[in-house]
Amino acid sequence: MRYLLKPVQYIYTIYCSLVFVTILLFIMPLVIIASFFGKIRGGNIITVLIRCWVFGLFLLCGIRHRNIWETAHDSSRQYIFVTNHISFLDIPIIFKAIPHQKIRILGKYELSKVPVFGFLYRHVVVMVDRSSQESRAKSVRQLKSVIKKGLSVYIFPEGTFNETGQPLKDFYDGAFRIAIETQTPIKPILFLDAYDRLNYRSLFSLNPGKCRAVYLEEIPVEGLTIKNTAALKEKVFTVMEEALVRYNASWINEHP
Repeated sequence: MRYLLKPVQYIYTIYCSLVFVTILLFIMPLVIIASFFGKIRGGNIITVLIRCWVFGLFLLCGIRHRNIWETAHDSSRQYIFVTNHISFLDIPIIFKAIPHQKIRILGKYELSKVPVFGFLYRHVVVMVDRSSQESRAKSVRQLKSVIKKGLSVYIFPEGTFNETGQPLKDFYDGAFRIAIETQTPIKPILFLDAYDRLNYRSLFSLNPGKCRAVYLEEIPVEGLTIKNTAALKEKVFTVMEEALVRYNASWINEHP
């Protein structure tokens, strides 16, 4: 039966790709106009346009998103949002998971080279080339600047897809150093179903269904110094790992 359904899945993936591109081309003139309003104001307008894009994409592709708040969330506050990273769908989910706050995402430099999409990407993402120490240092400075201007930032502390079969792979220090240095609280969010909707192994694994984001309790950083970076990172890792186990995340114990 699984093999009989494969052609259907290929057709569905091609359909969703066409929806993706069609909406992108439709909003691009507005994105170009917004880009003339500067990095901050223009970027905020483009963020709203991307939210509309993702709303249409999920609606037409049958992906049903739902936010789950384990604790109350104050959308008027600044946060460093961190989440697990295991699917190509993670970036679009961000714009459904955070529907109101002004944010910038730390993202891979390579995606900025994609035709058309790259233009939009460069206006809402702080880009980093993790193979370059200079690029990593520059991205940290940019993220701090974004926070000083009143925006929240979104970081995948694992850096790349988790292919270990464990709830999480090891975290980088960056998000936690920035949180301490700017005294910005951390808000962990879990993406529970992205792996099931679109597996990192193949773009043709895309399928419709539920897509949940879980807001965990914020983790304050008041009074912490740079010496506490490792302890803060471990605390956030443990909180997220335990929650993923509690929600029975589907990729746990799968063979990489």
